Amino acid sequence: MTHEQLTQMIGTATHDVFSTMLGIELEDGESYVDDAPPAPAEGVLALVGLAGTWAGSGTVACSATLARHISGQLLMQEFQHVDEEVLDAMGEVCNMILGNVKTLLEEHLGPMGLSIPTVIFGRNFTTRSVAKSQWSVVKFNCAGEVLEVHLCLVPSRETSVTHRHPAVLSLNNS
Repeated sequence: MTHEQLTQMIGTATHDVFSTMLGIELEDGESYVDDAPPAPAEGVLALVGLAGTWAGSGTVACSATLARHISGQLLMQEFQHVDEEVLDAMGEVCNMILGNVKTLLEEHLGPMGLSIPTVIFGRNFTTRSVAKSQWSVVKFNCAGEVLEVHLCLVPSRETSVTHRHPAVLSLNNS
């Protein structure tokens, strides 16, 4: 998968979820490849894991203000604070966006699974993936705030080992 392909898939999925489920139109921001996971941040970060012949992680991150706005649109109510409902709503938005990306990826990479979302809220937190790979980052402008979607995919260990070691394949098939 190239960065351009991932960027297009992320853009399509994010625009679809925001316009269809939230009634929000996004403006495209910059996209780039980063060799490191997201830097220390504050706000809300929702993440899911992807597994299949390729595996990785995807995140949706934004400020607390934008998380409250997005959650309000999804749940049709106003939020003054980031609470359980906002965190649950952001997990669902992440699940929808990256679930749509997963569906697009499956056309090229075969069946994949998607983990249950994990949502983090706070200040000066850092996330880290043990995968030493590049992250495709796509930014969107929404209601005067920035929404970021990050995706890191690598061939899964099982696939890598199987392709490099034919003996493992014959042992697994016996």
